[in-house]
Amino acid sequence: MNASPAPINLFEFEALAKERLPKSEYDYIAGGATDEISVERNRRAYESWALRPRVLRDVSALDLSTTVLGTKVNVPVLIAPCGGHKKAHPEGEVATYRAAAARGTIMAVSANSNSSFEELANAATGHLWLQLYPFRDRGLTKSWLDRAKGAGYDAICVTLDSQWPPKRERNIRNNYRRIRGVNYSKPGAEAVHAPRPAGSEGGSDPAATWKDLEWIKSQTALPVVAKGIMTGEDVDLCAEIGADAVIVSNHGGRHLDNTLATVEVLAEAVAAAKGKLEVLLDGGIRRGADVVKALALGAKAVFIGRPLFWGLAVDGEQGVVRVLDILREEIEITMAKCGRPTIGSIDATVLVKAPRL
Repeated sequence: MNASPAPINLFEFEALAKERLPKSEYDYIAGGATDEISVERNRRAYESWALRPRVLRDVSALDLSTTVLGTKVNVPVLIAPCGGHKKAHPEGEVATYRAAAARGTIMAVSANSNSSFEELANAATGHLWLQLYPFRDRGLTKSWLDRAKGAGYDAICVTLDSQWPPKRERNIRNNYRRIRGVNYSKPGAEAVHAPRPAGSEGGSDPAATWKDLEWIKSQTALPVVAKGIMTGEDVDLCAEIGADAVIVSNHGGRHLDNTLATVEVLAEAVAAAKGKLEVLLDGGIRRGADVVKALALGAKAVFIGRPLFWGLAVDGEQGVVRVLDILREEIEITMAKCGRPTIGSIDATVLVKAPRL
């Protein structure tokens, strides 16, 4: 029997991964909240903008490097803080981090990582962020902040949109249970579709307020990134408490359905930031053109989440490397065709709002 041809885009990676993963695991990764309208909208919204190609501009040498919170990255595509990489490959987050380091980008490590923060720091030479929630137990939060600093992490990513558990119907049908990350004091199984006790270790404290984010900022010398921002008002509040960056994110459509796509609210977030903090984005990135569109609308860089699992499921570390390489190749093509030789040269004039056909 002939082997399957190597995937040439991220959609083909997903199709192969779907064949290889148990249905319950695929559904957990691919699925979203209730009707999954926001999952689809995140993806389809990129079609709302059309590229404006430019010719006879010297694009003989393309530079895809940029900086994120002062860290140079070779490509403006970062690894989002998604938990449980061993769902897709036995080497889990270690494989993902090696791939990110090999391609010169940043990996944000999930609170629900299958590897300890320290193990990951020792797995490669690269750049790591540590993701956490506003836990009810401030002692837990402080210990994680100290661990991040001690292990050489570059930033703290605080996820703010998880104060209440979502309804994910694929998980309910599959009776899916995940394993809480090893970095918690009491790792173990939990039903992801069932309400958690208020302030439990598994996620954010439902009683958390902006004072909690302000306290986190006060407890660490590392830059603090606020994840889960979807409005200009919340960008303003992040700036007020001194956050260093925000991630425009609707959690991949996994928490609240019926939101706008992240790329649709990006311009609002950038306007509200007024240059006081960096604006990053996740949600729906599947093509290099998507990345260029997000950068043109003001994002400093983007994150990928689900695609890293497809890469892991297909070929472990090398699968994630290939996912990043495909995006890089497509970003290069888009930049060259639009006459933009550097990331800094990508601006709003690259795009036009596409009229409906």
